[in-house]
Amino acid sequence: MSTTNLQQRLNDLFGYIRQGKIVEAMSEFYDKDTVMQDNANPPTIGQAANVEREKQFLSGVKEWKGFNVTASAVDDNVTFYECSLDFIATNGQPVHMEQVVVARWKNGKIVHERFYYDTGARK
Repeated sequence: MSTTNLQQRLNDLFGYIRQGKIVEAMSEFYDKDTVMQDNANPPTIGQAANVEREKQFLSGVKEWKGFNVTASAVDDNVTFYECSLDFIATNGQPVHMEQVVVARWKNGKIVHERFYYDTGARK
């Protein structure tokens, strides 16, 4: 996949996330055997397991407030982006998270994605 096409796929993914459509993005942008990992935690393997993992995260979200990308790069089937997430947790508390995401792509789908963030900031 060319870097131009990959950049478009990444931008399309950002659109899903901005709308809070994270679970929907899983079927559109992630390979069935995708591997996702938070920091140095053990990875979650497979699209179905990762959909459940995202549903678990979203179960703590009362209201999605925003997703802002502050930097991104695309090269040779790898994307990097720095972003912030803002939402209201189910307990009513506002949450602001900043993270860096590194993804490896194959045939237009993410096959491996790793999130780097301050563990004290994520609920």
